[in-house]
Amino acid sequence: MKTTRRTFVRRSLATLAAAAALPGIAAEKPAATRSPSFLTAKPKMKLGTVTYNLAQDWDIATIIKNCEAAKFEGVELRTTHAHKVEVNLSKEERTSVRKRFADSSVELMGLGSAFDYHTADQDKLKKDIAAAKEYITLAHDVGASGVKVRPNGFPKEVSKGKTLEQIGNSLRELGEFGANLGVAIRLEVHGSGTSLLPHVKTMMDVANHKNVGVCWNSNQTDLEGEGFDHNFNLVKDKIIVVHMRDLFLEEYPFRKLMTRLNEINFTGFCLAEIPPSTDPIRVMKYYRALWLSYQGLL
Repeated sequence: MKTTRRTFVRRSLATLAAAAALPGIAAEKPAATRSPSFLTAKPKMKLGTVTYNLAQDWDIATIIKNCEAAKFEGVELRTTHAHKVEVNLSKEERTSVRKRFADSSVELMGLGSAFDYHTADQDKLKKDIAAAKEYITLAHDVGASGVKVRPNGFPKEVSKGKTLEQIGNSLRELGEFGANLGVAIRLEVHGSGTSLLPHVKTMMDVANHKNVGVCWNSNQTDLEGEGFDHNFNLVKDKIIVVHMRDLFLEEYPFRKLMTRLNEINFTGFCLAEIPPSTDPIRVMKYYRALWLSYQGLL
């Protein structure tokens, strides 16, 4: 009986070993040890949102809650919206805003101003620059690393060349002011005519300041002239933040944009600038999934 039992055990072990060696027979990896994510790599870039328009009616608590739920890493707070992060905040209120974001997983990555520097009215220009400096100081106080500024078109009574020079000089003045506070100036590619990338390059060349960069805005005008790649190359070394519309829009090459950004090792924020929704967290989750998929990460 001892010999028979020993022989049986040997044969059983041999059979199990042979079965394990066959393809498709090996036991599956235990579910408990499987990765909770299907991401193939960690994104170089970060995803966030602009409060215009999706979050325009949200207070700070709601912004943080919704961004955390959708795994959005940062936010640009646009002026005049419900969060009320404006220059009239007291020192204590500014400290409170800074702390609320610092205590969360959501970065207050910037403030979005609506001041323009293309005007032919020199008194208005001076007022807009002065107001922008107040906003830059606010950004410093609440812990935002940058302020978005913009051109908004060409005045008819002044040549385009003179207007571009004026915008560039204004940007340099703001860049110098912001550098002393650790706040970057982000020029949004914006406005009728002024959104053309060759014009944006001229503005940046005139500004010629390391604290002034480009906020790529995903406009249809990015495709004009010599095409997307040419226009992207004009400012690729100056891009420090990206605004993106709805990623499902077939009229714009969002996958190519993601590819080009990764090629230049862009590690800043891509910010969703999309319409409001009655189901915002679900929309934000879909947005993040598309953003990852366009990079081949999901």
